Order: sequence, then structure tokens, then C-alpha cells
Amino acid sequence: MTSQTINIADALIAKLQSLSPEQQQTLLDFAEFLAQRHIQAQQTQQAQQRVLGLNQGEISMSEDFNEPLPDEFWTGEQ
Repeated sequence: MTSQTINIADALIAKLQSLSPEQQQTLLDFAEFLAQRHIQAQQTQQAQQRVLGLNQGEISMSEDFNEPLPDEFWTGEQ
């Protein structure tokens, strides 16, 4: 822990001790909410990481993919 972290922890403890039991419970609930939100954010980030080769062979491209499109495509004629 850094000295800044210790100072913050000390300040939080001092403030917590000055609160009523109901306010302490509210603060505890909020701290638990923040911790859960942090865990969910980490899980979401891990789920969004790309996996090389995950869908390999699932997509195919036609042989004429790089060929120019016909004029009818651009003019809208059929």
C-alpha cells in the first residue's frame, strides 16, 4: 500500500466511525455495490477479448469477390 492509500483508508475509517449505524449500513451497501460493479466490468472485459481463429472456417467468400460489380448494380436497372 502506498502512503496515499493508507491516508485514504484512515480518513474513511475516521469518517465511518462518526456516522450513525444506519449511515454506516448505507455506506457498506454502497461499497458492496461498487465492488460488484467492478467485478462485472472485469468479466465483461474478459468476455469481449478477441480469440484468434475462433471462427476459422465459418465464413466463406465467393470466388468473384474482387470482381467489379455490373453496371446494373450501380444504376438500379434490372
